[in-house]
Amino acid sequence: MIKEKFSEGDSLLHRLDPRIKIIVALFFSVIIAVTDKYTSLWGALFLAVAAVAVARLRTKELISRLLVVNSFIFLLWLMLPLTFPGEKIYTLASLSVSREGIKYAFLITVKSNSIILVGIALLSTSSIFNLVHALRHLYLPDKLTQLFFFAYRYTQTIHSEYIRINNALKIRGFKPQTNLHTYKTYAYLVGMMLVRSYDRSKRVYDAMLCRGFKGKFWTLNHFVFKKSDFVAGIVMISCIIGLVLLP
Repeated sequence: MIKEKFSEGDSLLHRLDPRIKIIVALFFSVIIAVTDKYTSLWGALFLAVAAVAVARLRTKELISRLLVVNSFIFLLWLMLPLTFPGEKIYTLASLSVSREGIKYAFLITVKSNSIILVGIALLSTSSIFNLVHALRHLYLPDKLTQLFFFAYRYTQTIHSEYIRINNALKIRGFKPQTNLHTYKTYAYLVGMMLVRSYDRSKRVYDAMLCRGFKGKFWTLNHFVFKKSDFVAGIVMISCIIGLVLLP
């Protein structure tokens, strides 16, 4: 099973209604994605860090997730300043660093980290079952929510299958190189993964049919919208609107 480490806690955000958290996270992401004001972005980053502090998440695991995201952003820092047209501020041989390229790389860095931090603080503090339940209450199509749930649920299962096949290759003395044999071996590995994933999906579907599944998940425990949820939602949305109004 996938370990949802951040969903284990008793902070204010852990107790908040998942429907409110999804709405706030989506609203925050859209606002920050379209704004280019530095004051708004610095304020967004501050709110994101504050949300993580309120959620009382473990710093080590949080940093490990941020490192994955920022490893891709680092590639943008290598490419954008050199390829984005604009005012040249430094020239090395045939390469030129543009001011606009640095600006856009910085904007992407702040926006991405702010959105990721808020997503972790709000969404990761709820279990996947509660999030799927909340999406149904927000009237998302059943097929979309089910696709999201099964994709999340069986990601680690497929990854475990990959680890098992890869270990079998190593036991047989396989060492990846830049030759045709290596390419064919990895092609077989990918093909085997697809075949086994399909077989697993058929077994899961048949098991669901045996249990009376007819295209809808039924839940016994429904959310109760409390006054504290309403107040917390209004406060967070007001803070996000305040970011837009910053000079």
